[in-house]
Amino acid sequence: MKRISTHLLIIILLFASNLIQGQNTALLLIDIQDFYFPGGRLQLENPEVAGMNAGLLLDQFRKSELPVYHVRHNFEPGGNIHHYVKPISGETVISKDQVNAFIDTDLMAVIQADSIEQLVVCGMQTHMCVEAVVRAAHDKGFSCLLVSDACATRALQYREHIIPAKNVHFSTIKSLQGAYARISTTEELLRDFDQFER
Repeated sequence: MKRISTHLLIIILLFASNLIQGQNTALLLIDIQDFYFPGGRLQLENPEVAGMNAGLLLDQFRKSELPVYHVRHNFEPGGNIHHYVKPISGETVISKDQVNAFIDTDLMAVIQADSIEQLVVCGMQTHMCVEAVVRAAHDKGFSCLLVSDACATRALQYREHIIPAKNVHFSTIKSLQGAYARISTTEELLRDFDQFER
């Protein structure tokens, strides 16, 4: 009896450690737009790395035939979704005017129509639109997985205090970890896909 209980516990722990939770998972790409990249009006720190990692995730979700939602902020110039994650025919694109992508958009209705339970989130800026959507999604009952190295942000200034972009990024990630989201890297998530699809 003790041996059976131990085996059952191991199975439960292995299942709980999986990042991808079945076919009810979707990728939510937040504001990966040209104006955040070099030459844009709101260039972030290292947006290329985050953008390329988001592109790897997008490729995997397409390969796995899982839903993808692109969110873009109505801002010009440079409002086009960056070519690293350019939408293809059939993928949902949500345009927004607020920080929180659920406000005044069809995002909630689209997600519900697809019977999604888990959202994998990445994008720009970590401390603003990404954080807002993770908190809102959690409060609406979704399980959230935030991919830390597929997000980017910028340095902030509060009065005479300059807060480096790295600190802004990781303090936001830490504040979301546990209570609002599980945290993963791109490599960890792609590796989990390999295990999930075997």
